[in-house]
Amino acid sequence: MKSSHSALSSSDGRDLWLPILRQAIREVFELMLAYSLEVPTIPPSDQGLDITAMVGLAGQLCGILTVRCSTQTAARMAARMLGTDLETAGEEKWDAMGEICNLVAGNFKHNIPGLGEGCMLSPPMVISGAEYSLHALIEDEIHTVLLFEGEPLVVCLEIHG
Repeated sequence: MKSSHSALSSSDGRDLWLPILRQAIREVFELMLAYSLEVPTIPPSDQGLDITAMVGLAGQLCGILTVRCSTQTAARMAARMLGTDLETAGEEKWDAMGEICNLVAGNFKHNIPGLGEGCMLSPPMVISGAEYSLHALIEDEIHTVLLFEGEPLVVCLEIHG
């Protein structure tokens, strides 16, 4: 019998998690930004993705969920989220990115059977600048790219254990 505190293994259906992650992202954007994300027809460049929001996951699932985009895209997301103009929302882009990442992580974990209450989220952290390296002890990665107003939005779930 599996303990309620044991980590989820790769046999727990991780191969099915990509569509759940994409759905979580889409639901957050539709609800919070009134925007339907698009799937790119060709892989977009990851050049210029200079804002990264991160939320840690701990418990039955341990890892990091990241959302990356450009500064301009983050400002446009903040404007949509707050219902204000781009200039006013630009200063709020950090908070908006952190909140979007947090909402995606929460939506994702609640859509994995048996994970909702068994996984806690850290407060979001937002990094600006493209010149950094993140070294996480991961065993698996789920990665997707969607388009927000034609610009790439990269979401990655790095899983430890």
